[in-house]
Amino acid sequence: MRAIRNFEEFIKEGTIKIVTPDRPRAEFLIREANQEYETMLELFGSNINDKIANILVKSCYDILMEIIRAKMFLKGYNATGKSAHESEVSYLRIIGISENDIQFIDQMRYFRNGMLYYGTIVDKIYAEKVLEFTKRIYIKLKESIKIQ
Repeated sequence: MRAIRNFEEFIKEGTIKIVTPDRPRAEFLIREANQEYETMLELFGSNINDKIANILVKSCYDILMEIIRAKMFLKGYNATGKSAHESEVSYLRIIGISENDIQFIDQMRYFRNGMLYYGTIVDKIYAEKVLEFTKRIYIKLKESIKIQ
């Protein structure tokens, strides 16, 4: 996997559009992420196995991406096109997320893409790592946008 490019590169190439901040859309994404996060914890909290590993990883990724998108909408950014997900992961540098955490989310992006398009299967051990990571980073992301 190659390194994530800088956010500014995505703006220059047009993947990131500068738009009017969209608070209603951001608030919707925040509510969705909160509901999905609580549901995920109820469903999978301590009952992870190989059978549900892919579902859990996709769910964790989607939750984190909703929070990232919400933050971007609040700041007047919208990602579209082929590299949209990568550009959203890159935005984490702007909000002060560590490079190690950014690389882990990018790995989640890579595996999720593999699951959707190539039949990639992850195991229980990876899913457990993703869940613990999601619990930790979700709190950081919530703090970055002051989710109530």
